[in-house]
Amino acid sequence: MSTEINMTELLQATVDEGASDLHIRVGIPPMLRIHGALTPLDSPPLTPQDTESLARMITAEDKLNEIQECGGADFALPFGDLARFRVSVFKERGHFGIVLRQIPSKLLTLEQIGLPEQVKELLFRPRGLILVTGPTGSGKTTTLASMIDIINRERDVHIITVEDPIEYYHPHKKSVVTQREIGHDVTSFAEAIRRALRQDPDVILVGEMRDLETMQAAITAAETGHLVFATLHTTGAAATVDRIVDAFPTDQQEQVRTQMSVGLVAVISQLLLARVDKPGRVAAFEIMISTPSIRSRIRDNKTFQISSDIQTGAKFGMISLDSHLMDLYLGGLISYDDLVTKSQDPDTLVQKLKDELQSRRN
Repeated sequence: MSTEINMTELLQATVDEGASDLHIRVGIPPMLRIHGALTPLDSPPLTPQDTESLARMITAEDKLNEIQECGGADFALPFGDLARFRVSVFKERGHFGIVLRQIPSKLLTLEQIGLPEQVKELLFRPRGLILVTGPTGSGKTTTLASMIDIINRERDVHIITVEDPIEYYHPHKKSVVTQREIGHDVTSFAEAIRRALRQDPDVILVGEMRDLETMQAAITAAETGHLVFATLHTTGAAATVDRIVDAFPTDQQEQVRTQMSVGLVAVISQLLLARVDKPGRVAAFEIMISTPSIRSRIRDNKTFQISSDIQTGAKFGMISLDSHLMDLYLGGLISYDDLVTKSQDPDTLVQKLKDELQSRRN
């Protein structure tokens, strides 16, 4: 059987099984991540020749050169009309390894993602910074793509997205959409944002705030009258603000806190957890929406108090992660283990659960 047929079959199996990821490594069969768990395909372990052939089949020459120089390369891969994949090809122990993440072909609504309707109101803000955060594989890209699609359908604005690589293609609808890919259209996120400010944007999507330069450019863009969306690999609003501030030199941190207190509109943190009621995963969220109290906590370096504002901020559309985890558990959607291990304050949450169950019995 040829390598070409093998790769086509592997991608087809990924689509057919609804897997989020396909892992290709030397010494083991190809593995699919299905509902969060890795599952081997029924095939022999791959040899170094197998993984190299598969890598070369889907990787352009410039990306192969990048792998030789830097040890890895990322790019997008279309699979006919069935799917698109975000691909990471890399070297490990001298051999090729590949991880392909399937990009859903259909954008989800906010309701399907699990976000409350109040979040939609944020998409009509004229300016400010909205951050979507969470660990790798938590669905940040999908959430952002759905938000951009709503703006594209309902607002007559210019949207600029900067991604590495471009995952979702957004055709022009009510908005004009400019999509730029790092490495193909522009050299870096920070450079793309700086250039975007001269391209009459209303909305800017930054695929990832990876470094200080990109963070500063995104904050400046939000300050100067643009609605900016970006992602970070943090969990929780307080940790997100601290992560940004701590990335700057000490002598700049007070200024950055002031900028964040003014410009930050919302932080949406999300996790994906295995469902216990049926196959699949469900998202748990923490939603912080900036209020005068939260702005003062950011400005005064009292981010540890933000969680209490979130807990009492339901009238503003806020949701604490622990309360959402509790709702998911009581609704029979997630396990007790996930309830406890994913919570920010396990002891308090367990006590609240006991109190809730006791009140239901009474």
